[in-house]
Amino acid sequence: MPLLEKITETQLWKSVFRHPMPTDRRNRVVVMLTNFFLHLHPVSVRKQGIALSYTWCMGGTTFFLFIVEVVTGVLLMFYYRPTLEHAYNDILALRDVTTLGILRELHRWGAHAMVIAVWLHMYRVFLTGSYKPPREFNWVVGVLLLVLTLLLSFTGYLLPWDQLAIWAITVGSNMARATPFAGVEGPGASLLNLNGVKLITNGSDAKFALLGGRAVGEMTLNRFYVLHCVAIPLAVSLLIMIHFWRVRKDGGISGPM
Repeated sequence: MPLLEKITETQLWKSVFRHPMPTDRRNRVVVMLTNFFLHLHPVSVRKQGIALSYTWCMGGTTFFLFIVEVVTGVLLMFYYRPTLEHAYNDILALRDVTTLGILRELHRWGAHAMVIAVWLHMYRVFLTGSYKPPREFNWVVGVLLLVLTLLLSFTGYLLPWDQLAIWAITVGSNMARATPFAGVEGPGASLLNLNGVKLITNGSDAKFALLGGRAVGEMTLNRFYVLHCVAIPLAVSLLIMIHFWRVRKDGGISGPM
C-alpha cells in the first residue's frame, strides 16, 4: 500500500478530512459545503470570473494597503501614547529617534494611497455597471467601506497632535453641528424638544459626541485613538469579509454589464 494511501486511511486523517479527494463533481460539492473555509465560496463559478483579463485591480490593491496599515499601525502602537504630554513628542521620536521610524512614514503614505485606491475602485465599479443586480448589496457594502476608510483617515489625522491636526479636526468637527436632527445647528434639531426643553444642545449634539467635549482636547485624542485603532478597523475587517464573500457568490469579479 502506497504511503499516501496509508496516511489517508488513518483515523487522524479521517477525523480532519471527512470526505475523499475531490476527484469528481459530487465529492467537490461535498468538500466545498463541509469545509469551514471553503463553504464561504461557491461550488462553481463562471469561467469568465477566474479568467485572466484586464483589470485595474484596485480592490485587491486597497486590501493590500489595508494589511500594510494594520501591520505598521500595530507596530506604531508600541511607541505611541495617546496623551497630551506624550503624543506630539512620541511622533517626533518615531521620526528622529526610534529604530525603524520609517514605519510611521509607511503608515502615513499607505493611508493616502488607500484612499486613492478605494476611490478608483468605486470609479471602476461604477463605469462597468457592477452596482446593478445581482450586485447591488455588495455596492452598498462597498460604499460603507469607503465611508469607513475616510473615517480612518479623519480619526488618524489627529493623533500627531500638532497644530495642523488640532485645527483640521476643529474645522471638520464643526461640520457635525449641521447634522440633520443630531446637530445643534442642523435642520430639524429645533423640533426635538420635551415640554419646551431642547434635546439637542451644545452639550448633547453630534459634535459633542464626536469630540467628547465642546472643543478638541484630551478626551478627543483618546476617543479618536480608540476609534482609529480598534473600532473602525474591526468594522472594516468584517465588511471586507462580507465583500469578498459576496464577490465570489455573485460570480466573481464583474466585467462591463
